[in-house]
Amino acid sequence: MKSSDKIGWAVTAEKLMVDKTLPLAVDDGSARLRVYPHEMERKIQKKDSLVEDAYKVLKASILDGTLPAGYQAVEHRIADQLNMSRTPVHEAVIRLQHEGLVRVMPRRGVQVLPILASDMIEVYQLLVAMEGTAAMLLAKDPDRAQASIQMLEDATSQMERALDADDLRGWARADDQFHRVLVNESGNRRLAKMTATLIDQAQRARAVTLPFRSVPRMSVQEHRIIISAIRAGDQIGARAAAEGHRTRASGEIIKAIGRL
Repeated sequence: MKSSDKIGWAVTAEKLMVDKTLPLAVDDGSARLRVYPHEMERKIQKKDSLVEDAYKVLKASILDGTLPAGYQAVEHRIADQLNMSRTPVHEAVIRLQHEGLVRVMPRRGVQVLPILASDMIEVYQLLVAMEGTAAMLLAKDPDRAQASIQMLEDATSQMERALDADDLRGWARADDQFHRVLVNESGNRRLAKMTATLIDQAQRARAVTLPFRSVPRMSVQEHRIIISAIRAGDQIGARAAAEGHRTRASGEIIKAIGRL
């Protein structure tokens, strides 16, 4: 199709993409307003940035238990606390609702959802399989995975130091890092993307149940077994070690959820 055959708005759009200084006329019903594309782009980028900021702050606060299960607030109150307008907060809340962390109640605000044992059983069933696969993939080529293995080692060492310092929150952060590295470094992007929300939910369950569990020293030992199998190129052993670790640890957390 030639340019002369295209309808007016399509031709205008092409020109705008070529020349970003060309003003775009917008009809507001009473007058022709001139909006420059680079100004529109900046506004869109700023809005996206605010949404991401609100999303990250709210999500982190839910995952670490700062905003506990049952916490409820209207969106404009949250927006005031974040020093933002309501729009980016609303969009952030919708994302969190899709991830199963909050629910939006018409005219009543936003509520942080509880952690249910039945939900976490399903989450852990998936994580057992996915993390086992991730460990197996890393062990498939241990020479190429040296940087990833070092990251796993670093996270495990940080867990051990945190426990020695009676820093359970520090342990939880390092443990979360280990599991994210294991999946994200597997080389399977779809696996990493599918697992991300599950690991978020596991992080939240780990954080809120810490006071109701024994000191988690077994996790350090089990992580080192996983790392050793990956380094040795033992795909079957790496998979079994990762699955066994997540199965045992998740069983403790499920029991602790019953005491919340």
